[in-house]
Amino acid sequence: MISSAEEFKKLRESLVENEYHRAAHDEASEQVWFDVIKKYPEMKKWVAHNKSIPLSVLNVLAKDTDADVRVSVAIKRKLSRELFVLLSKDSDVSVLYTLALNPKIPHDVFDTLAESGDEWLLAKLAEIEKTRKAT
Repeated sequence: MISSAEEFKKLRESLVENEYHRAAHDEASEQVWFDVIKKYPEMKKWVAHNKSIPLSVLNVLAKDTDADVRVSVAIKRKLSRELFVLLSKDSDVSVLYTLALNPKIPHDVFDTLAESGDEWLLAKLAEIEKTRKAT
């Protein structure tokens, strides 16, 4: 278990594979995650990458001003319906595209992504939908 923001940062920046792996997989308390976000904002996307991150932390990260952080949230399989809906209204096309790739996205939320009007995204959505129907 990761016990502090400093420990998470050290693990994430480590060149030792086992330590790096811990940053992506080990649990931490909600308070530790919020401490990381506050003390080390450059680590936010790596917080989102952690496999055991609680929804309460993802809720905060989904509203972050950095699109890279929101992209890291958009791919998470454990998103709540509310987070899928929130992210589906994002202004950044990379967030919308990543959300579309999420295998757990509800069908109705996927359908709303086309409302962005972005031509590139519309083409990608058609490709994704074709692939999903083929499987």
